[in-house]
Amino acid sequence: MLRFYLSWLLVFCSALSFSAARNAPYAMRISCGARQNVHTPPTNTLWFKDFAYTGGVPGNATRPSFISPPLETLRYFPLSEGPENCYNINRVPKGHYNVRIFFGLVKLTNLDHEPLFDISVKGTQISSLKSGWSIQDDQTFAEALVFLTDGTVSICFHSTGHGDPAILSLEILQVDDKAYSIGPEWGGEVILRTTTRLSCGNPKPKFDVDYSGDHWGGDRFWNPIKTFGQNADQPRSTESSIKQASKSPNFYPEALYQTALISTDSQPDLAYTLDVDPNKNYSIWLHLAEIDSTITEAGKRVFDVLINGDIKFKDVDVIKMSGDRYTALVLNTTVAVNGRTLTITLHPKGGSHAIINAIEVFEVIVAESKTLLEEVRALQSLKSSLGLPTRFGWNGDPCVPQQHPWSGADCQLDRTTNKWVIDGLDLDNQGLRGFLPNDISKLHHLQSINLSGNNIHGGIPSSIGTIASLEVLDLSFNSFNGSIPESLGQLTALRRVNLNGNSLSGRVPATLGGRLLHRASFNFTDNAGLCGIPGLPTCGPHLSTSAKIGIGFGGFFIILLLVICSLVWWKRRQNILRTQQLAARGAPYAKARTQLSHDIQLARHHNYGHARTAAENGPSLLS
Repeated sequence: MLRFYLSWLLVFCSALSFSAARNAPYAMRISCGARQNVHTPPTNTLWFKDFAYTGGVPGNATRPSFISPPLETLRYFPLSEGPENCYNINRVPKGHYNVRIFFGLVKLTNLDHEPLFDISVKGTQISSLKSGWSIQDDQTFAEALVFLTDGTVSICFHSTGHGDPAILSLEILQVDDKAYSIGPEWGGEVILRTTTRLSCGNPKPKFDVDYSGDHWGGDRFWNPIKTFGQNADQPRSTESSIKQASKSPNFYPEALYQTALISTDSQPDLAYTLDVDPNKNYSIWLHLAEIDSTITEAGKRVFDVLINGDIKFKDVDVIKMSGDRYTALVLNTTVAVNGRTLTITLHPKGGSHAIINAIEVFEVIVAESKTLLEEVRALQSLKSSLGLPTRFGWNGDPCVPQQHPWSGADCQLDRTTNKWVIDGLDLDNQGLRGFLPNDISKLHHLQSINLSGNNIHGGIPSSIGTIASLEVLDLSFNSFNGSIPESLGQLTALRRVNLNGNSLSGRVPATLGGRLLHRASFNFTDNAGLCGIPGLPTCGPHLSTSAKIGIGFGGFFIILLLVICSLVWWKRRQNILRTQQLAARGAPYAKARTQLSHDIQLARHHNYGHARTAAENGPSLLS
């Protein structure tokens, strides 16, 4: 028996140890515009220095609200840098996140006013700033619960022509994967945008961290509401512990349930109304705990909950449903709202009063379908090679949010893949000066390409001939050179081609010229080197590409041989000249030696003619 208890105790301690050792949630906080990491009081929160932005200008910040993080810098995005600018943050673990963006005001005389712009996360618009946001605490930030599954998050700001977007900070805070589950449709395809969070009967605004809340709660902001109306209610508070509060998956702070509003005899109904966008779905979370010391048992406080006049929860008895006094109870429902207001009413029954501790309201947003990744990369390659001006932006997703597609790119939803694709490029007369990359062929769904009136140089990529859906190709009035690719003749859907006003040369492919018989419209004029179809000069002997390459190599080797022969001749000539110079330098000495030799030879010849024998010369004196 002792062994059993020891084993049980070991298991229990192991479970406690596992719970305590639970990994901390991922948290990324960025101080926009900051050049170094920042720690802010009173919690010594770490904010990383600015990174992962696509453009913009750092500047000094004016905080629009005392609830804004105490940061001194921001990043703003002038319209000259494009209508879309983003933060693209990588290496984010797969999971469920509370994404929060605080806005700021630029501390400059001519820019210190509130800009109006839209915000999107992962291609889905979550917020649109309205005039007056800078004087309402809970409007100085946008917040949404999103699932991140591919290791990245893109947070984009879309100009609406009313000032430059200015961002004070970004927060990406991990929450439980099951947090705020609203039913079977819950998951990666649903985003919950925070509309409001209210702490009833509480006099001060607080974040979860101020409540000593669990980090897995996402550090929510709770806006205080002292009353729903004059003489409409009265506050209650307690210091007693609240059971069942800070538990998985939502981890609400216990202190949230220690204050409440209770209706009065003069106004038995508790009613709260907020403005909303029409024709949307809203998820409503009601937080209840019986903290009134006068209510001691079940049945003493019963009320109905109505949303816009419709009963959603009938005969709510907090003690009965939660199991005890001072015990947290959460009710959740999702409703469709057609009008511009959402009214939550707690209607007491049997002469009792209603009670409410906190309210959360979220707009339910269906996440936008994304653009095919291959086509996004092809457009990014096109942006780089064509030298697209910064005023185009071209940041984020090309097709979503649908309110802000990229300028110059036409989108269409592919019903088979439920992905957006690019079916048109319209970038005529935009001052483009680069070249057309082969990656344009990765835009498989293009039906129209219009790049006319620019200064694009280089050849026409033969890969264009693989875009089977292409109907219109307008590259007129550029600086394209080289020949027209044979592959263009394979495009059976092609009905209009404008290549006029370039520097193209060579024979127009016969298969392309044959399209004229199928009522296709072509314009090849103002290309001095083109030939081969009616309206153009007649071509001379036509050489294949391989023959042209062979001639080129042959010419190269002939030139190389001539260069080598010239070097050999020059070297030989230098040797001859050097020999002659040496000979000329030694000529006087050679002449003197020649004269001496001649004199010696004459002397010898003279002596030989007068020689005598010994007998003739007489006896030797020696004898």
